[in-house]
Amino acid sequence: MTILCLASYFKGHDFIREAHRQGCRVLLVTSESLRDAAWPRECITEMFYVPDVNKQWKLDDLLMGVSHLARREAIDRIVPLDDFDLEKASALREHLRVPGMGETTTRYFRDKLAMRVKAASDGLPVPGFVHVLNEARVRAFCAEVAPPWFLKPRQQAGAIGIRKINTEAELWAAIDELGDRSSHHLLETYVAGDVYHVDSIVYEREIRMAIASRYGTPPFDVSHGGGVFTTRIVRRATDEDRGVLELNRKVLTSLGLVRGVSHSEYIRRANGEFVFLETSARVGGAHINELVEAATGVNLWSEWARIERAGGDEPYEVRAPRADYAGLIVSLARQEHPSTEAYADPEVVWRLDKRHHAGLIVRSPSYDRVEQLLGDYSARFAHDFVATLPPKATPSD
Repeated sequence: MTILCLASYFKGHDFIREAHRQGCRVLLVTSESLRDAAWPRECITEMFYVPDVNKQWKLDDLLMGVSHLARREAIDRIVPLDDFDLEKASALREHLRVPGMGETTTRYFRDKLAMRVKAASDGLPVPGFVHVLNEARVRAFCAEVAPPWFLKPRQQAGAIGIRKINTEAELWAAIDELGDRSSHHLLETYVAGDVYHVDSIVYEREIRMAIASRYGTPPFDVSHGGGVFTTRIVRRATDEDRGVLELNRKVLTSLGLVRGVSHSEYIRRANGEFVFLETSARVGGAHINELVEAATGVNLWSEWARIERAGGDEPYEVRAPRADYAGLIVSLARQEHPSTEAYADPEVVWRLDKRHHAGLIVRSPSYDRVEQLLGDYSARFAHDFVATLPPKATPSD
């Protein structure tokens, strides 16, 4: 089997290695700016480079280049290794008629408006929202729903480009600023509550593994106000755990994920009701794969490669997961190469090695011990490391 991987960002190494172990030929298309990055080249049959400005590729050039490649390579799968590569992969699949998620379904896993419309039409709880398109409908939404609101780009990842809007005057000023780009946004009710994520493995529309986690400070607040990012595995078999996993099952069924991995986010209102925020057909960023692997022993990238190899034609089972608990803590750091050696508890199982970042993962059979360590470490990180930068407006900022 030949798998064509698209990577406009430097990620997906474990997918590439596992695909190679499974006997696949891996072709990698990446950005010219990443030509010298430390890719696992021993596992890659051939590499191709796309001219890029801030990781932006011209789709017509990509279609032409891959079509020329397909004259001599029989491409069996096309896999996007980053959220921003999903549309490229679906366009290539449609053009080359390669099996996998097409452009319509891809919209549900990339376009925040499309996923909300589909989930709401299937009766699933979502925040109130309106497309920033028809002015009368936007005004009606503002009259019906009190601020604050979130103004969100439809096709960015995470908290990138999101703006919190406190008045209608502020909203119309922001829409005027967006100009012709306003239709690429939606306006959404601000929902207070704890934010969760569920990381899932799906094969032939069946969820084979799903693990629920809860953020500390919501990601939007960290990205816009600074501070320490934390998340931890939810205590299993509780109403909290069962509630978010059940909504996650309904969401992935509604949006039509056939096979692959998904990172989805939910919010829990004060009354305990879970609300769907957004989903994706990819491995979660911000080192969430490492968190899941620490708790379960399951590497989401590797499982995704095994799923692509099986392709619906062969049996697939997730490697038996452990049932430990784990917590992740990350922050921007004032120091170029911060040292976390003083964080020496035996539960520390992973340390982040990245310029101007500090990060750890702790693991324990005890949920309470993980909570205790995250609380202690968060206060220490704030003192030892934390730096702040303006929030990103685009992924290349």
